[in-house]
Amino acid sequence: MAGDPRIHDITLDERSVIRHSPQVDHERKVAIFDLLEDNHFEPVGLEEAGPFIVHLSIEENRLIFDLRDKDDTPLQRFGLGASTFRRIVKDYFMVCDSYYEAIKTAAPSKIEAIDMGRRGLHNEGAEMLRERLKEKVEVDLPTARRLFTLVCVLHIKG
Repeated sequence: MAGDPRIHDITLDERSVIRHSPQVDHERKVAIFDLLEDNHFEPVGLEEAGPFIVHLSIEENRLIFDLRDKDDTPLQRFGLGASTFRRIVKDYFMVCDSYYEAIKTAAPSKIEAIDMGRRGLHNEGAEMLRERLKEKVEVDLPTARRLFTLVCVLHIKG
């Protein structure tokens, strides 16, 4: 596909956000900033070459990707089963909570160990997302990691 296969802008359905803690808001802002700075997002079989606007939401237990052109004209909409991500998102938030508690008082070695576990779960979630997207959108690992962060801040119902 010739053109600019990347995400130009991304929005999250605020009704789907799981919680508004300062840490989650910070992670969301960093993920969006990093994603918009550098990403590879190439829809499979779509004539439009990008850049794209992506609206992410949860509807009826499905993670919805609403792809639009740079003028916000709808191009493609598809969903992934949100329940696929439920366990890893829950585990990731549990480890993140432990990490944020640990940085207040724990020894550096304990913080590092928890952070390694957190990064491992994050990588696992990103690879799972990348695998689930592969028939719809080609993304590189850094893009999948940032998208997984955004999936984590959306409400996974159930």
